Amino acid sequence: MEKYAKRKAFVYGLAAILISSLLGLLCYDLGIHHQSFPLPTAASPESFLETFTSAEELGNFLTSNSKTQGPFPYYGPEDVTFMGPERMSGASDANAKSGSLTFQYSSTNVQVADVDEADSVKTDGEYVYILSGDIISVVRAYPAMDAGGVSRIVLNGLYPVGFFVSGNRLAVVGSKYNMASRSTWIYGFADVDVKTFISIYDIQDRARPVLLRDLTLTGSYFDARRIGDYVYFVASQPAYMIYDTVILPKVYSDGQTKNIEPTEIHYFNGSDDYYQYTTFVSVNIQDSAEAPVYLTVMLGGTSTMYVSLNNMYVTFRNWADETTAIYRVHIEGSSMNCEAKGIVRGHEINQFSMDEYGDSFRIATTSWAGGAQQNNLYVMNRSLDVIGRLENLATGENLHSARFMGNRCYLVTFVTTDPLFVINLTKPEEPEILGELRIPGYSDYLHPYDETHLIGVGKQAVGAEEGNFAWYQGIKVSLFDVSNVSNPRQLDAVTIGDRGSDTPILRDHKAFLFDRAKNLLVIPVQVAEIDESQYPSGVPPYVYGQTVWQGVYVYNFTLEQGFNLRGQITHVNSSTYLWDSTYWIRRSLYIEDILYTVSDRNLRLNYVADLTPIKDIPIP
Repeated sequence: MEKYAKRKAFVYGLAAILISSLLGLLCYDLGIHHQSFPLPTAASPESFLETFTSAEELGNFLTSNSKTQGPFPYYGPEDVTFMGPERMSGASDANAKSGSLTFQYSSTNVQVADVDEADSVKTDGEYVYILSGDIISVVRAYPAMDAGGVSRIVLNGLYPVGFFVSGNRLAVVGSKYNMASRSTWIYGFADVDVKTFISIYDIQDRARPVLLRDLTLTGSYFDARRIGDYVYFVASQPAYMIYDTVILPKVYSDGQTKNIEPTEIHYFNGSDDYYQYTTFVSVNIQDSAEAPVYLTVMLGGTSTMYVSLNNMYVTFRNWADETTAIYRVHIEGSSMNCEAKGIVRGHEINQFSMDEYGDSFRIATTSWAGGAQQNNLYVMNRSLDVIGRLENLATGENLHSARFMGNRCYLVTFVTTDPLFVINLTKPEEPEILGELRIPGYSDYLHPYDETHLIGVGKQAVGAEEGNFAWYQGIKVSLFDVSNVSNPRQLDAVTIGDRGSDTPILRDHKAFLFDRAKNLLVIPVQVAEIDESQYPSGVPPYVYGQTVWQGVYVYNFTLEQGFNLRGQITHVNSSTYLWDSTYWIRRSLYIEDILYTVSDRNLRLNYVADLTPIKDIPIP
């Protein structure tokens, strides 16, 4: 009996070892194995900013200098739990690993060359990666006959804003929300615990993405860029006290939690309406063994970020005196150093209002003074001291867009007509208006065609008889010739739809696809049309049309011939509902001779040349 018991124990023990080994292998293959990575470390820059010596000193500073104290409210959705990578239904394992083939393909439309921006759709020339809600679908895209779903990454409990793809790495950035009141209505008021995350996946085997690292910081996601192997992102957390206790920012990594201590928090000695901990983070997404680095600066509310190859510029608006503070953080690999601060009058409108060129930083702003809107252009040196200025430009007009190209700046302002200003910055100390073009409508986005031509996307407009304003009409796409700087010209223009038409390009430049070599221009549009039979005496300019179509207009576009419509593509058909925006095309890209259009529900393939349809790939 004893011998039998020993044999039974031996068999059970052996089985346990085998099962343990098998589970270990399975966990490794499924990407849920545990890895230990170093905690993020604080940057140790030679900074012009001060640091606090203790929590007491930090608390005293907030009490004395911050006009607003207490937790901040948030309006938003509820939190759920995290799930790992899943296989896409019907996915094939065949050739799922990243190949060594090289294809010609489009990339994300970014402001600065080699400074990638997080987006909801990416391609590496062989696969397309699509973020829909909280799922990233990995789709084999080229060649077309092999196109189909491969896998998906489910991010339950996270609110991803965008992601980067570089080689065999995919890095997702976004927010986590933990509602204080579970009974709160989904869009109701609640105090929340907001965090910013970056999750890094190994996608060498596209069919089985492996989660390598999950790094989280307290605070709201602000913005991110990728330069080479490094992703740089920024999180902002309100700085306040509860019951005399200073609430410090925290870092969560590999199951560990670390406070960002007062001695690691940099600040500028002055008063503000309120303060936030703004934390800059650099992460090597290719080398998980390298510890991320963070730099925390206590500032006002973050507004806009511009990033060059060597510097991050973050703006902070002061609404009381209508000024904008700008901080420059030098970046080099994992190293970060806050090196300069400057102040200008007015506020920037978006990231294209800023630019770095040589040793100069340029920023266009708009402000109100004496009851009238004023527009300004400032040139600053490396220390962010203003060395050149052009103020009170187009007084009383809205600043709609800006684009810097070398020693030129192009600004669009608008009230009843569109003045396109050409500004010379060859002498940084003496900005000079060289010429201007006044035409109906305006451009909200300017894109360089070449050194002497611009593409503008905005709205057509009709001057109002009722006063000094204009009625916006359909979408306007323009081609500008600025070769003669004193006499800029509009070479061609097209108007899409009637009043009420829209395009996401007006708010998001990454929706814009243009390739000069292919003579290809793709504009996603929501087309509204007016039934003119309802207005026998003529259509008033203030009347809105009804939305009748959504999709992309695809143009054959050259300097000589201007805009020639190749055709239109839509994902909405007789079996779908027009107002179901999950079928609205939001991104487009090409690989070789194929055009891909992306909605939340569908990836459609057409030939670039004549838009002949190839196939549709449903997106979960």
